Amino acid sequence: MVPAAKVIGAFYTRMLPVQFPSRLVDLKKMKTDSDISHSSEIHDESLDILPTVVPNSASVLAPSSLDMKNPTALSRHLSLLDEGSDTPLLAASTPLNNSFNNRRRRTASDSNIYGFRPERQRSFRQDVGHAAAETYLITRLTFRLLTYLGLGYRWIIQFLALGCYAMFLMPGFIQSKHLQRGCADVLDIAYYYYFSKCVRRSIVYGEEPRNRLDLYIPENMDEPKPVVAFITGGAWIIGYKAWGSLLGQELVERNVIVACIDYRNFPQGTISDMVKDASQGISFVCNNIAEYGGDPNRIYLVGQSAGAHIAACALVHQAIKEAETERTGLTWSVSQLKAYVGISGGYNLLNLVDHFHKRGLYSSIFLSVMEGEHSLARFSPEILVKNPSFRQAVSLLPPIFLLHGTGDYSIPSEASTNFAAALRSMGAQAEVRLYEGKTHTDLFLQDPLRGGKDELLKDILSVIHAGDPLAQADDTAAPPRRRLVPEILLKLARKVSPF
Repeated sequence: MVPAAKVIGAFYTRMLPVQFPSRLVDLKKMKTDSDISHSSEIHDESLDILPTVVPNSASVLAPSSLDMKNPTALSRHLSLLDEGSDTPLLAASTPLNNSFNNRRRRTASDSNIYGFRPERQRSFRQDVGHAAAETYLITRLTFRLLTYLGLGYRWIIQFLALGCYAMFLMPGFIQSKHLQRGCADVLDIAYYYYFSKCVRRSIVYGEEPRNRLDLYIPENMDEPKPVVAFITGGAWIIGYKAWGSLLGQELVERNVIVACIDYRNFPQGTISDMVKDASQGISFVCNNIAEYGGDPNRIYLVGQSAGAHIAACALVHQAIKEAETERTGLTWSVSQLKAYVGISGGYNLLNLVDHFHKRGLYSSIFLSVMEGEHSLARFSPEILVKNPSFRQAVSLLPPIFLLHGTGDYSIPSEASTNFAAALRSMGAQAEVRLYEGKTHTDLFLQDPLRGGKDELLKDILSVIHAGDPLAQADDTAAPPRRRLVPEILLKLARKVSPF
């Protein structure tokens, strides 16, 4: 039911009205709804998805006088994203100059690592209650928003299309077979996420309400595993860590640890909050993953859709700060990442405002998310890397791989090809893989549910297992995944999908 709630929730992402920003203050009432905040049936973690902060345009918008061509001023502004007004956001973390340069790497001689298996603290009854609470809360919040905003004929059509889309894909998430609590045996995605012993949900990485991440840990932990830090998509409004459960299950089967990092969404936060949360989550993974059996020397940053944009912003901003501050006070370094993989992402917001408006994400909403028109360049990685003043920062970036479908109507594939061209023009290593005719959801959802050989998974694994002949041989010999949704339903879902 969780993926269905996500799809239904995408309705207000695509169809928010122009007048929405002026009415944000009323959304705070949802947080204080007595039957949510006082219900003993709702797990505390579920409250994390509710908006608790309504952005004030006077406080979130950066000064219009910020000079994008002044590297010192921009670097100082980027550093403030992590610092806040008085206390650094990452104050609880160990500064990079104390931990990154001198931190002892875990080796095979260290005990109690590769046999590590985090114990699940919840009982089965608690798991059931938690699953029901999260699903109920996400769904109810979505319908409350829809009721508040009102429905026009166009919205009703889109709503029906989204409902059909969810219905056609639902068999892949609610199957009743193979409901073991192991890792490789679980084929039901929703059950796997909530009850598999290989999934450790909602590990706290910061102090904000959405500062949580899910860890997907393979059963076989006899050696250190490569790690993927994954930032999920969701149009900057409905992103949630559970959306990475399908990719997490796929990668865990190939002995890769996956950390799905949650972050504040609009209106709970704006783009600077999202980038700040993602950066803090990456910091947690870089500095703590060894405790879970991960290899700190093989960490890969992956993002999808809006998550690809947020992850790229976090990466480029961090490189700029490192180039200007020589890592003083930073809690992680871009050198700790082996590569960045962006899936169906947008990297130049100036080119996407009108496109999103035509697609239903109205410019007034989008500019509110991005903190005003004058902030678009600051949160456009493609524009930042083309600035000659940041050439040193670009040289610090890890290899970048951009994956995109040519049939993507949500974010055109030119977004990836243009970003790669900009990176290469500044001397960075960047590659693009285009999938002919694939849409925005084909790569990440329909194709994995189809079973068989997954081209996207294959390309991600080729990056992770580069230089590891044994792992590459295992990937080649791996059996095809079982089909989870009949082909006729996948075709119908593709036909009605508004994405």
